[in-house]
Amino acid sequence: MSAREVNFDGLVGLTHHYAGLSFGNEASARHRLQVSNPQLAARQGLLKMKALADLGFAQAVIPPHERPNLPLLRQLGFRGSDEQVLHAAAAHSPELLSATSSASAMWVANAATVCPSADSLDGRVHLTVANLNNKFHRASEAEGTGALLRAIFRDPQAFAVHDALPQAAMWGDEGAANHNRFGSEYGGPGVQLFVYGREEGNPLQPQRYPARQTLAASRAVARLNLVDPARLLFAQQNPAVIDQGVFHNDVIAVSNRQVLFCHQQAFVDQPRLLDQLRERVPGFQAVEVPAARVSVNDAVATYLFNSQLLSRQDGSMMLVLPKEAQAHSGVWAYLQEVVAADNPIASLAVFDLRESMANGGGPACLRLRVVLTESEIAALNPAVLMNDALFTALNGWIDRYYRDRLTQADLADPQLLREGREALDRLTQILDLGSVYSFQQ
Repeated sequence: MSAREVNFDGLVGLTHHYAGLSFGNEASARHRLQVSNPQLAARQGLLKMKALADLGFAQAVIPPHERPNLPLLRQLGFRGSDEQVLHAAAAHSPELLSATSSASAMWVANAATVCPSADSLDGRVHLTVANLNNKFHRASEAEGTGALLRAIFRDPQAFAVHDALPQAAMWGDEGAANHNRFGSEYGGPGVQLFVYGREEGNPLQPQRYPARQTLAASRAVARLNLVDPARLLFAQQNPAVIDQGVFHNDVIAVSNRQVLFCHQQAFVDQPRLLDQLRERVPGFQAVEVPAARVSVNDAVATYLFNSQLLSRQDGSMMLVLPKEAQAHSGVWAYLQEVVAADNPIASLAVFDLRESMANGGGPACLRLRVVLTESEIAALNPAVLMNDALFTALNGWIDRYYRDRLTQADLADPQLLREGREALDRLTQILDLGSVYSFQQ
């Protein structure tokens, strides 16, 4: 059946700031307490979406979450009016105010894990919301993400959106950032590769940074998504690279159809995994980057693998990269060799995403890829699909509501809360979402 990949990009939220909340994410830690520019961050992400849509790639939008998260602050014991809650949190627990104001939901590669209808036992598209329980500021996203996804994938005949796994360490699930799907055509049955960082009882684990995805969670998500068991593979991420800042698999590998672009040190027992993929995926091709050419540290610093690998209409593939990869002479020289070599990666596209990059995520972190048939695209909420009208509307929305300078101290400003709520209320109208935020209830 004919199908195409639709990239759903997260809109950067109005409280985008640099708090260094994500232990194990070195870019996040390195930019802690710097002044952010939420307006520029949102514009940069929106420009990438529109540029890819103009090139013929199907592109859609996932809105930000409501932040600061006042219901969560009240759950943690802060009382009074909204203004009193903000001021008390800022005075007594500024780190909690920062965490409950995080705009990290923009990393929609962590929103859910997706199973296309061609792979599911009931012929529907399945999405299981990630619990993200390794980090407090992200674990609070699951409920809001579920509401947003159900407002987008709203036809139950075509889509099933499943709640997140239990909020316990053994069920740590980080969504599509640890999931790859292989196949010769998007619409045909594929092979799904779940990548995990740790397994209960297995001593092979990172020592410096946490392994956020568990094997138990990966297996549970596959069950919830009704993935045909014949289409499953599970592989462990190399714990040594997790300890070098590779907090998700999409920081060390990216796939598209029959191609895997990855670092030489990405997986435990990588030769065996590649052999399995060659056996299971017709025409499988691995483009392995040697450690001697690009170190893991350089890959993390430039987010070389946190790129988007997209199929162009002529059958070739394009690698979408952050500007940091172009700025690194060694990485950029290697990429020229990749494009010139005999493999499907034929072109590069570079985007300036420095505002979000400084918070620890590149092009791939900003998007959730969903394979859809034409009838499934027709069953989507059409208002989220990128086109000239939506691009113009969102640009105007960003100009009206977003600040161009934000510090951690600004999070206590009640006016920021009011601006955010007004902005999100307007956004629900632009994207025809209904009442998906708590302040609208």
